[in-house]
Amino acid sequence: MTHLPDALLTIDGALRPATGGKTYDVIGPWTGAPVGQAADAGAADVDAAIAAARRAFDTTDWSTNVAKRVELVTKLRELFEDNRARLGELAQVEAGAALGAVSRAHVDMALAGWDDYLKVFPGIAWEKDYGGREGYGFVSQRKAVYEAVGVVAAITPWNVPLYVNVGKVVAALLAGCTVILKPAPNTPGMGAIFGELAIEAGFPAGVLQVVFGSDPALAGEMLVHDPRVDLISFTGSTGVGKRIMEQGAATLKRVFLELGGKSAKIVLDDAPNFAMEVASTMLVFHAGQGCAVQSRLLVPRSRYEEAKAILKHSYASFGDNWGVFENPAHIMGPVISKRQQDRVMSYIELGQAEGATLLAGGKTRPDKTPAGGAEGFFIEPTCFVDVTNTMRIAQEEIFGPVLVVIPFEDDDDAVRIANESEYGLSGGVSSGDLDRAMAVAKRIRSGSISVNGGMCIAGDLPFGGYKASGVGREWGLEGIEEFLETKLIAWRT
Repeated sequence: MTHLPDALLTIDGALRPATGGKTYDVIGPWTGAPVGQAADAGAADVDAAIAAARRAFDTTDWSTNVAKRVELVTKLRELFEDNRARLGELAQVEAGAALGAVSRAHVDMALAGWDDYLKVFPGIAWEKDYGGREGYGFVSQRKAVYEAVGVVAAITPWNVPLYVNVGKVVAALLAGCTVILKPAPNTPGMGAIFGELAIEAGFPAGVLQVVFGSDPALAGEMLVHDPRVDLISFTGSTGVGKRIMEQGAATLKRVFLELGGKSAKIVLDDAPNFAMEVASTMLVFHAGQGCAVQSRLLVPRSRYEEAKAILKHSYASFGDNWGVFENPAHIMGPVISKRQQDRVMSYIELGQAEGATLLAGGKTRPDKTPAGGAEGFFIEPTCFVDVTNTMRIAQEEIFGPVLVVIPFEDDDDAVRIANESEYGLSGGVSSGDLDRAMAVAKRIRSGSISVNGGMCIAGDLPFGGYKASGVGREWGLEGIEEFLETKLIAWRT
């Protein structure tokens, strides 16, 4: 197993260890053993990062020099391209991505999204003319100007770290903000590389800091409480998102949250390839560790037994074609940690206790651990049938390779089940009648919906959720605009 280089902090334009030289082990999901060491940032390091970002925003031309920002963000993108192989290694070794997933969501989709940001950025309107208006005996001319919000703290998760880091950091930098990136403790290397390559690209000191540590809360709580930080952009669990919103209220921070999901895929009775639509919903890509995965499969009650048979065959056919570190065709590896493995397994036990039928999987697979490892965090692809939407396994985000299958009576019932959830992030509808599918899609309260396999998530499209799935939008032009303030200027003529 690859041993990763030490992950260092970036503060005020310099790569550096944590204060006192403190480090912690980075545990590899494939082996359950250390695969590297990371700087263990303390309060003094986080404070220094905030101070540097504040100074860079307040005393340099970063927020106003658009051409300079585009030049450096483009240069940084080129350096990431030069380091594509290293990015793939980090995604696989740190985040547990199988090789087939590395070449999709983990690296390729992240870098394509970066390119999309650069393509849509010229569409940002920096001013809007509101024309003249007479009042009080004189005419005022009015215009709005849009300017960077200030210091941004980007707090990111471990599941697809490069993709989420790009989504936040690149948008904020293009908008003219200075950034403090705080990656998850499990995946510090995919954050550290931003700081390292930003220095190589020639970014001004203080524009981009990267801090991480073994304590998952210390840096984040400091960033949320500190009045020098103007905006928090967080991707992670709904519970933590609520805490950030509560704590950010003390300093009236702008808060952008991309949170959990329990997205439903509805396969209607007239789907032209019913078997393929059902089988393709098997929750195996990156072990189901995605906020927008379709983890509830809704099928007509009239075809429910048929759907069960299709899934039973599909999971059996998938078999052991997953979890091999060196296999480029595999799209599923381990879950990120022992803690996550225990959490997912507790839901598998809960589903059986609730009365659902375990159709496939349900076990850990320590035998998947590569030679020389201790015990990797592997869970079999798992599917529950005979599920009702009131069961906890149908309502709570499991964040693992666990699919639940729920029957519905008609289109209205399918919409009801899909919407009876605290979440509203993504989803899908399949039908042979496009108008019927579109009518169902429009009734689902969710931030993005795929109809008949349409790609509803891409770097040039806004992404975000309804309800407990979040606040605000990431990616696309809207994702950059999240980091802008509106200033209205009026002058007497």
